[in-house]
Amino acid sequence: VQLQAFGGGLVQAGDSLRLSCAASGRNSYVMGWFRQAPGKEREFVARISRSGAWTYYSESVKGRFTISRDNARNTVYLQMNSLKPEDTAVYLCAARLGWSGDDYEYDYWGQGTEVTVSS
Repeated sequence: VQLQAFGGGLVQAGDSLRLSCAASGRNSYVMGWFRQAPGKEREFVARISRSGAWTYYSESVKGRFTISRDNARNTVYLQMNSLKPEDTAVYLCAARLGWSGDDYEYDYWGQGTEVTVSS
C-alpha cells in the first residue's frame, strides 16, 4: 500500500489543523500517525483500528488530537487542536496489519507533511 500525508502548514499556537493520509487501494490496515521534530527521534502519536472503533494516543497529544478514518475514501485523518510550538514536526502516517504490538513496528510508511506551530 502507498501512503501520502498532506495538510500540514504554518499555524499559530492554539490553532487547529487537520492532516490527511490517503492510501492507495483498499485500506484494510491499522493506521498510525507519527511525528519527527528536527534533531529528535520519531515519536508515536496515535493509531486507529481497521474499523475505526479503537483508537490509542500518546500522552503528549491525548485530549488535543483525534484520529479518525473514512474507509470509503481510503483516508485517515488527524485532527489537531490547541496546537503548541512543541507539536512542530514532520508528521507521517503508517500502516500495519495488526492492532497489538510495538507502537513503532509498521509495514508501510508514507511521506510526511510538515507542521510548524509558531508561538
